[in-house]
Amino acid sequence: MAQRFMLNETSYHGSGAIAEIPNEIKARGFKKVFVASDPDLVKFGITTKVTDLLDEAGIAYELYSDIKPNPTIENVKHGVEAYRACGADCIVAVGGGSSMDTSKAIGIIITNPEFEDVRSLEGTAPTKNPCAPIIAVPTTAGTAAEVTINYVITDTERMRKFVCVDPHDMPVVAVVDPDMMATMPAGLTAATGMDALTHAIEGYTTKGAWEMSDMFHLKAIELISKNLRDAVAEAKSGKAGSGREAMALGQYIAGMGFSNVGLGIDHAMAHTLSAHYDTPHGVACAMLLPIAMEFNKPVVADRLADVAVAMGVDTTGMTTDEAADAAIAAVRQLSEDVEIPKVCEAIKADELDRIADDALADACYPGNPREADHDTVVELFKKIMA
Repeated sequence: MAQRFMLNETSYHGSGAIAEIPNEIKARGFKKVFVASDPDLVKFGITTKVTDLLDEAGIAYELYSDIKPNPTIENVKHGVEAYRACGADCIVAVGGGSSMDTSKAIGIIITNPEFEDVRSLEGTAPTKNPCAPIIAVPTTAGTAAEVTINYVITDTERMRKFVCVDPHDMPVVAVVDPDMMATMPAGLTAATGMDALTHAIEGYTTKGAWEMSDMFHLKAIELISKNLRDAVAEAKSGKAGSGREAMALGQYIAGMGFSNVGLGIDHAMAHTLSAHYDTPHGVACAMLLPIAMEFNKPVVADRLADVAVAMGVDTTGMTTDEAADAAIAAVRQLSEDVEIPKVCEAIKADELDRIADDALADACYPGNPREADHDTVVELFKKIMA
């Protein structure tokens, strides 16, 4: 069976990498840029770091900031209208997953207008054309949306998130500059970092995992486990350090892997929590990660043992089961050290059936290595109830 592997055409990494954005725009012949960024990044001058470069280079652009933390169908529709009205021919997405996911949906609809209802993009929509060209500039170290073929949109009317998986939506250029992440507060640094760890662990244990994806995921687990605590400490102190730069690279490497092989039940459940209760995605993933690992252990104990080693656990003399348990314990300890909540207080007992059904319907669930039924998912959700 052929294995497909997709990555950006070009990526830049390291401090000051954003200086390459005007060069890429000019080299590709783009005339006007649609800058998509969330309102807080605009307010606090983060987006300006990019638009100042465009001004200096004499590149015309329009700023669009009608983007929510969990982007909605309405955000996308407004963005499509704004893109068409301004006459742009490319997108520069500045932000976390919300900005990049919104940009992907806008870009796809611009070149595939038959999907402009947005809902029809769910799953693996049969789009025919590559999206409007995107240059993605992440400001968080977690989602890796700059290198994935996935994006997530919230349907507020139906209280659900839907995952879109489309090789036509990948940004042509990723600019992973840790300086753009320097103002992330400690809580966001922790949550997005744990999201990245979830990507790497789920990607390593998913049904589609294979040798090429494995090397990315194991390296990502190593980098994230070694550096997330330091990155959070740097965020608290306001001092620059190596932790944040290593996290920028680690989350990108995780994205290189999971985008090509899929995820699992943790993300399926986390998407449901965000859709129903607006739980921050990284927090939801982190709360559920050791629970999902425990559930999957009967079928992937050997892989979880590898995770333990990648996290720096000395597994000498341990059985496979003991090493797998050590990986779960290491994840719990890391989550505790970076102060991730252990419970989702918003979950109500009378809503468990609904959210379990939604999790099982999520596009990430089929990649899970172990089958789950409705009652099982209800019990998994109960583990994070107050």
